[in-house]
Amino acid sequence: MSIRTDMVAESLSLAQSAQSDVRLKGVKVTTETIEKARFEVTDILVEEESTAQRLGKPCGRYITLKALDSAFDMYSDCIYERADVIAEKLRELSGNAGRVLVAGLGNDSITPDAVGPLAADRVFATRHIKSLGTEIDTEGLADMTVIKTGVLGQTGVESSEQIKLITELVKPDAVIAVDALACSDMENLGRSVQLCDTGISPGSGVENARKELSEATLGVKCIAVGVPTVVDLNTAAEHIFGMEAPDNSENIMVTPKSVDRLAENCARMISLGINRAFHSSLSPEDIESLI
Repeated sequence: MSIRTDMVAESLSLAQSAQSDVRLKGVKVTTETIEKARFEVTDILVEEESTAQRLGKPCGRYITLKALDSAFDMYSDCIYERADVIAEKLRELSGNAGRVLVAGLGNDSITPDAVGPLAADRVFATRHIKSLGTEIDTEGLADMTVIKTGVLGQTGVESSEQIKLITELVKPDAVIAVDALACSDMENLGRSVQLCDTGISPGSGVENARKELSEATLGVKCIAVGVPTVVDLNTAAEHIFGMEAPDNSENIMVTPKSVDRLAENCARMISLGINRAFHSSLSPEDIESLI
């Protein structure tokens, strides 16, 4: 059975289980718990090309933030602390970029795919303020450009083509792409955030991969941020019933019934993290009052 996942921590676990007698080379894994945010943080650095090919992911750094209490569709009293962890990791991965392009990927008409557009709606765009607001103190604000790309079926244009053109126009230090992901472990569904410095191939987890967004294609650092909102039915059934689905069974992607709340909460958390990462002069309360 083909396992569909965008989560590198899952790909690594599956590869290690399948070849327990073979040590994967060039992989460094560290794990820590951040109590105030109730996050378990798994930091994976893939340096060996042969291992990257086995995982089906490029060499690079992958950070998974897993909620220790509940999925993101539930109320959390530590959302600001979680946003600050996301902000810290974004600063690390982007090299403290001062000029940033944020791209919300996905289809806002399909709720499980709406995390990117919803997050983009809540990011504080400042490029126009930085260039035109000469009488305003903008020292604590990054030069931030925000776009929602839609999907090929809506626009007729690949997301990568749009982002490439805008990158050439605004010349950011880094691109941050926000998207919904697919997972294979029900424990990650709606309760983990993945950040990486390798970019992203939109739709790859649901076998609808579009042209990749990466430093190689854009010419600048490309950071991907996402939350798994779907899992394939065969994987879900195996998790629930403890047995594999027949090889010839039809497979579809499934999502939690509370996906509307999940998408909204994830978009709020990720956008807060992006704003906190690059608009250092703004508190979480300031940010939420501006958006």
